[in-house]
Amino acid sequence: MAARSWLEGALDSEGSIEAALDEATRPLEHALHAQAAASGIAQHQTASSERATVARLGYGSGEEVAEGTFTKALEIDPRVAGSRRRRAEELRPQERVAAVLSGRERIDACETLVPRARADLDAGRDREAALQLRIGLEALLIELRGALNDPDHEEDMATLESRLSEVGKVAAAALRGDLDAAQLETVQDLTAICERVLRRRRVLRG
Repeated sequence: MAARSWLEGALDSEGSIEAALDEATRPLEHALHAQAAASGIAQHQTASSERATVARLGYGSGEEVAEGTFTKALEIDPRVAGSRRRRAEELRPQERVAAVLSGRERIDACETLVPRARADLDAGRDREAALQLRIGLEALLIELRGALNDPDHEEDMATLESRLSEVGKVAAAALRGDLDAAQLETVQDLTAICERVLRRRRVLRG
């Protein structure tokens, strides 16, 4: 049975559980985004499995699921930590939070703009991701130029600088309509490099 095979596959490993939970939150994230757009009130938080208090993976008929029951389901700890989530926790030093709150450090614009591009990508909002990435990348190139005395940092910054015009073209295309596969790949690649730059700065700066 296809449903049983899907459930067995979803429970096969920590990574597959994480992927199944993430997939399940996408319709909710889409609904929240639609509500924000319709109401004109910005959506400040994204839907994610980490925010859930309880999660179940299972299957059932349409009538069963509508009533909150299943043919078969298992309760999952939504705090299950895949490698990406573990990295996010490891790279969240409380010293930085204290420094920002005390006024000793400021939050750079790119630190909020790049994650917004990632959130849009993960939610399937490719056009919005391209537009967020354009301004996020421009801010990053200005704010983090010379931020680290590190060859890898300099290499990534040089790559981003050389591809800045690509982002502009993709963002312009996003204003006209959906992105094609090559344009989406550009957004994904450059978002990942921007994230790597931010992550490296957090690690090396402590």
